[in-house]
Formats: sequence, C-alpha cells, structure tokens
Amino acid sequence: MAAAAAAAATATSSLFSISSSSPSFRRTPFVYSLPTHHSFPSLPKIKRGGREHRHIFVQVNSVPEEDRSKLTAESDSERSPESSSSPSAAAITGSDDTGFAAYKWWCLGLGGIGLLETTYLTYLKLTNSDAFCPMGGGSCTTILTSAYSSVFGIPLPLFGMLAYGLVATLGLQSGAKRSTLGTGKTDGETILVGITTSMAVASAYFLYILRTEFGGELCLYCLASAALSFSLFFITLKRFGANELREFLGLQLFVASFVVIALTTSYNDARSGSSGMIETEIPYFETEITKESNPLAVSLAKHLHSIGAKLYGAFWCSHCLDQKEIFGREAAKMLDYVECFPDGVSKDIKMAQICSDAKLEGFPTWEINGQVLSGEKQLSELATLSGFKLDESSPSN
Repeated sequence: MAAAAAAAATATSSLFSISSSSPSFRRTPFVYSLPTHHSFPSLPKIKRGGREHRHIFVQVNSVPEEDRSKLTAESDSERSPESSSSPSAAAITGSDDTGFAAYKWWCLGLGGIGLLETTYLTYLKLTNSDAFCPMGGGSCTTILTSAYSSVFGIPLPLFGMLAYGLVATLGLQSGAKRSTLGTGKTDGETILVGITTSMAVASAYFLYILRTEFGGELCLYCLASAALSFSLFFITLKRFGANELREFLGLQLFVASFVVIALTTSYNDARSGSSGMIETEIPYFETEITKESNPLAVSLAKHLHSIGAKLYGAFWCSHCLDQKEIFGREAAKMLDYVECFPDGVSKDIKMAQICSDAKLEGFPTWEINGQVLSGEKQLSELATLSGFKLDESSPSN
C-alpha cells in the first residue's frame, strides 16, 4: 500500500508541475477528497491514518493572459446580465418619457392654434362675413368664398376644426393603455397617425390648388393651416420612428388615397354644375342695389369698363350682390357684368356659354387684363389689379 501511495504522489506531482516560465492559467481545483461511500472503481485508493480516501485528478489547461481576461469578462456578464443592461435601459426609458411628454405638448399647442383658426374661419363661412386679411386686400375673402372652400357642401374649415380638436385631445390621452385596433399601439396613437396623415395630404392638395387656380393670390390663413398640419405630421413621424411607423403604412396609404379621391370628386361635382342648385327651378329675377356710389367707386367702374374687365355672376348668388353693393347703385351699372343664368335655373337650362368658356370656378369671378380671379374684391384691390391710380378718382375726372 505504501508503494501505491508513493506512486500516486509521484504521478500527482508530475501532472501538476509548472515551471515559472509557463503561461498563466485559470486556477481550477484539481483534487477533491470524497467520502468512501462514493464509488469510483477506476480510481486508486489511498489510505491515510486509517481512513480510506479516493482522489479525482483533473487536468488543467493553460490559458494565455489576454484570453483569460476575455473569459473573466464573459463570466462576469453571464453572472449578472441585469446589472450590465440596467443603466442603458434606464437611459432609454428616461429619454422615451421625455420625448413622449414633449409630443403631448406639441399636439396640444399646435392643435389648439389650429382649432382657434378654423373656428374663426367656420364662423366667417357660416355668416358670410369677410375675413380680416393681415396683408391687406381681399385675397383671403376671395379664396375663402370660392368653390374650393366647401367639400360636398360642408364648409372646409369645419373639417379642420374637428381635425385640430381631435389632435389636441388625443395628444393628451396618447399614454392610455387601451388598444383594440390590433396595431400594437393605443387606439389614440393609431387615430393620431391617421388624422395627421389626412391633414398633411389635404394641405398639400390645397397648396396645389392655391398655386394653379389662384395664381398671384395670397391666403395667410391657408398657409398657416398648412404649416400647422405639416408640423403635426412630422412630429408624429418623429415620435414613433421609422420602424414603428411600418405598422401604420397600410393605414396611411389608405387615408391618403381616400382624401385625394374625396376632394377630387367634390370639386369635380362643383365644377360641373355650379350645379347643385340646378336640381331646383328658380326663375330669373333682378337684384336691387341699395347703396349709393362714392366718387372712387364711379371712377374705378369707368376705368374697369375702359380696359374691358368683366364681372361674371349669377342672380341667385349672394356674394355677387355683395360685390355690386361695394360699388354702389350708380357704379355697378357701369360695370361689364355677365349674368351666367339669364334664363333662370333648372335642370334643363345650362349656364351661359360665355361663362362656360371662361372656366369659372365660382361666383363672382373677375376677368381683368387676362387674369381670372374668383371671389369678392375690395375697391383697393381692384384698383391695383387693373392699374387704376387713386388720383384718377378726383372730381375733375
């Protein structure tokens, strides 16, 4: 037995003998003393002090210093994955909360401004009042009273009122947990994406009309509304990010297509008929102008007649009567006024050919020096458009 123990000790010493020049290695326990009740028949038995022990010999692999550092780092990360990820997760959560709060305030602020603007414009539309134009002139009234100011007979500002009101309300409630639309987002967030998309598409459509149908006209209310709509759309894109917006791509395409088709259909119907009224028979009648003309209005009316300017209108059009009232009774008779429904209105009577050839978009419409301008015009604006000088309105003329 003594010989066997000596042999085992020699083998152990030989197996774990490492010189000072050897590479560093990971420390690994290599001998475990086990009670005798564990059975390892292949291991040699060594008896010391009357107790019998079995020994397990474990081979140690040498590991270079740089590899040992990597292994240690990996081991630490495996032992505490939460500790390594917690700081970054906390930073992301904090950043997301900050961005979410900013988004809510942007929705409330921009939506509130848009709501005030469209409420004012809706009031003007429903009361047939003239808009206050910060830049002067009557361009705002011209555009806001044109055929493009209504969609399927509903005042366009009323749609804007509803849209801005929803954006402001849903922006504040966008943190709710309720979700029934299957997008992975709350219902409010899904509706916000749809509304802001529709507003941006509609604004782009109206800017195109403003450029092509009202060349040279300036409507600050229209431009302000477009700026608000685009701002809300882009901050919504930024809030959700490109990856999350992929979930809404189908919704956005549907909304954009629907808006374009609806607006195009509505305006085509308006063009083809000035026409919703033609369903009802209205006999022609003369309108009465009650206001007296001032010297400026008389001189301007003479000037407009001399350059061949025309005013197109319809006897049933209240804005046409308002335009004549601006000139007054005497001056209005000097204008080259073209009645587009001289035989009255009915489904069998079409608009006068001269009006159809002029491709009118609504009433009243002015044709001055080759320009076709829709809507009511103030005397000062007509003077500018026609090249009339104010000193020509002196009594001597």
